[in-house]
Amino acid sequence: MQPLLRHRWDLTPKKAVELQRQFAGGIILEDRPFPIITVCGLDVSYQKRADDFFAAAVVLSYPAFEVIEIRTAVAKSPFPYVPGLLSFREIPVLALALAQLECRPSLLACDGQGLAHPRRFGLACHLGLLYDIPSIGLAKSRLVGQFDIPGAARGSWSWLIDKQERIGQVVRTRDGVAPLFVSPGHRLSFDKARELALALSPKWRLSEPTRLAHREVNRLRTMNNDR
Repeated sequence: MQPLLRHRWDLTPKKAVELQRQFAGGIILEDRPFPIITVCGLDVSYQKRADDFFAAAVVLSYPAFEVIEIRTAVAKSPFPYVPGLLSFREIPVLALALAQLECRPSLLACDGQGLAHPRRFGLACHLGLLYDIPSIGLAKSRLVGQFDIPGAARGSWSWLIDKQERIGQVVRTRDGVAPLFVSPGHRLSFDKARELALALSPKWRLSEPTRLAHREVNRLRTMNNDR
């Protein structure tokens, strides 16, 4: 699977910020009328000393969550660490994993931010726009914004707000467990993103697609450490 929109990755941080602001205008926060047949969970891990990045793309059937494809990649990042610009650091290696997929998933589930980003262009937005696939950000922690703590029961939620703008939702995916910071990436509404966050997390705090992707990158990193 290849991206439909491309751009250079060897940018300065200033140029990357400019690109984020430009591309943010293309994000669609409306549901595409599509049946969700497959979901691709995405995650990246890295070795700080070697600067090796490990990516996994795990495609599951939906709603059965049967594994269809697992693709991984290892590469050096072409972009330095700059807060707010992590998608420029992670997408190049994720793209290597996505390029190996034989199927085009219905939804991209990202272990990271979507709209809940200072420039409203987190990892899920960036990937969704490049591949023109509906995408969702399922982050374990907040990057920006304020919120009221949601109720303790699964399904409880509250708005994540930045500068009086709704940028995501804080969703309890399991009773009494820390919530996820859920935000649409591309071609999803807030309501659909919250609905999917719960549907994709039937047993655990994390969604099943991103949980399995996280497991794969940890396995890949361990294998490389043992060499």
